[in-house]
Amino acid sequence: MALQYRRFCGADIESVFDALAQLRIAVFRAYPYLYEGTVEYERNYLKTYAAAPRSMLFAVFDAGRMVGATTCLPLSDETEEVQAPFHAAGIDAERVFYFGESVLLPEYRSRGIGHLFFDVREAHAASFGAYDLTCFCAVNRPAGHPSQPAGYRPLDEFWASRGYRREPKLQSVFSWPDLGETASTPKTMTYWVRLLPG
Repeated sequence: MALQYRRFCGADIESVFDALAQLRIAVFRAYPYLYEGTVEYERNYLKTYAAAPRSMLFAVFDAGRMVGATTCLPLSDETEEVQAPFHAAGIDAERVFYFGESVLLPEYRSRGIGHLFFDVREAHAASFGAYDLTCFCAVNRPAGHPSQPAGYRPLDEFWASRGYRREPKLQSVFSWPDLGETASTPKTMTYWVRLLPG
């Protein structure tokens, strides 16, 4: 059976909270996030998207099961910790569209879905005619981290091929428990940005 693609916007995202939460937990357990997630935390996190009228979730289903998803919303609808580095850099948050997660189960990778996720989010941001930049952030892990698997390749080349550039001056700190831990610890996330063609 072919994969199915569905788009959810604003409050409609809440209808698939649990499926998206389970997918995020499954994918982000892997390096470099090593995320020991809970559905309770996920549901609280996802409320930000459901509350934003211009937010969008683009999801991939296989036989009714969500196997991939990507999200986006205006930066001005994100939390203060996400907006803060842009304010500090003098960038108008009202002109930026923020890309949240792109999560895809391993067996569905290398099919072009990662590019599709960017295409769909960039088109959604451009459709409003109100934004100059798109951005996302990625966790920083030190070289030689003990949990880094053999043969690991970061996605930097892929992101650069999409026209994004890493901006070391734009960073936020988020906390979550690593695998096997119960206490959250802080992690630095660096933003990648791209001018939205207009």
